[in-house]
Amino acid sequence: MDFSELFKLSGLLGRFSPDGKCLASCVQYRLIIRDVNTLQILQLYTCLDQIQYIEWSSDSLFILCAMYKRGIVQVWSLEQPDWHCKIDEGSAGLVASCWSPDGRHILNTTEFHLRITVWSLCTKSVSYIKYPKACQQGIAFTKDGRYMAVAERRDCKDFVSLFVCSNWQLLRHFDTETQDLFGIEWAPNGCILAVWDTCLEYKILLYSLDGRLLSTYQAYEWSLGIKSVAWSPSSQFLAIGSYDEKVRILNHVTWKKITEFEHPATVTNTKTIVYKEVEKSPSVETERFSFPPTRALASSVFSTQSKYDISQVPVSFQYIKPVADRANPKMGIGMLAFSPDNCFLATRNDNIPNAVWIWDIQKLKLFVVLEQLCAIQSFQWDPRQPRLAVCTGNSKVYLWSPAGCVSVQVPTEGDFQIVSLCWHPSGDSMALLSKDNFCVCYLEREEVK
Repeated sequence: MDFSELFKLSGLLGRFSPDGKCLASCVQYRLIIRDVNTLQILQLYTCLDQIQYIEWSSDSLFILCAMYKRGIVQVWSLEQPDWHCKIDEGSAGLVASCWSPDGRHILNTTEFHLRITVWSLCTKSVSYIKYPKACQQGIAFTKDGRYMAVAERRDCKDFVSLFVCSNWQLLRHFDTETQDLFGIEWAPNGCILAVWDTCLEYKILLYSLDGRLLSTYQAYEWSLGIKSVAWSPSSQFLAIGSYDEKVRILNHVTWKKITEFEHPATVTNTKTIVYKEVEKSPSVETERFSFPPTRALASSVFSTQSKYDISQVPVSFQYIKPVADRANPKMGIGMLAFSPDNCFLATRNDNIPNAVWIWDIQKLKLFVVLEQLCAIQSFQWDPRQPRLAVCTGNSKVYLWSPAGCVSVQVPTEGDFQIVSLCWHPSGDSMALLSKDNFCVCYLEREEVK
């Protein structure tokens, strides 16, 4: 495993291009495009203000930079560096911006969610979608890029509109049986739209492409409900994480629950492997010391190394009781993600913030728990194989695969607290992001296989 040097970063804005050739990063108002292999700077663009969001077009030819405070989006071309585009929403303001799947239209959501403006880069035409709903996940595209679903709110009721992305024509418009719609998500096969309610009401609704309600699922009433939702890559399973610290798995045939995964404070099953991160003091051979020592050696001597031990079951985890009188309590399943091969599901129960739970989807059983020394900040699956990368706000990156688990110290000078990470589309490298810096971690070919 190799690591690049540290580069400056702001706003955790580091993204690989979809074709895997470039890496974009932001430093305040500057957008820097690097070659993925050499990390040489290919382009440097200067925006009008501090960049708050970036997104690549699907064909990797354009990149948008949103400056929400100014109500401006700037678009840059990698093929023609002199060409650029500025979209100013003016007094309407701007709270969100994204690409359409064709990479030639930009959808801007104005302040107070008054409307979504669809700007065409080709014809310079403008279309409007009225009454978009202010919710966590209000726009969803099918994976093939043909259809878009938009959550709407009008006359104190929730609706969903389905549009054809090629011409922005309205395909279907229907009301949803929700109190206060919170999010929408297409199944990867583009046939089913999941719609879920606010956390005050446990309800998830499944609609077909023609707007028919196929099924409603409600696990319980009168308690905090859904916190996270994820489709399996095969569209066969829908995982629903909730505030009661359970994940429920629905099947795609009857849309009934096939199992539920509990996240108890104590794991008792002897077939579950628990990897516990433990600190170890670094062993340094005295022959390696030169005086004065090199900065890299000095930093490796004084940083605490860690490794994984396999704990004997039963194992009890550090459990946090949420503060009852605060909004958004730290409880329930806050993160869940399926592996790309559909075999595993990784989850985090916010009551046990130091643990990642990995479930075997073929056997519908708990497979592994990773117990970390610090709280889990982020985890992400390798896009090509069942391998999970985890970061916990320190200068280490953790990798799990069915073969085992490893803790790797990033050899950097100074403080590098990794709070987010993203994989390269090929799965042979990843960007490790901290508040002020990022580096690229290259995995050797043997590790990739």
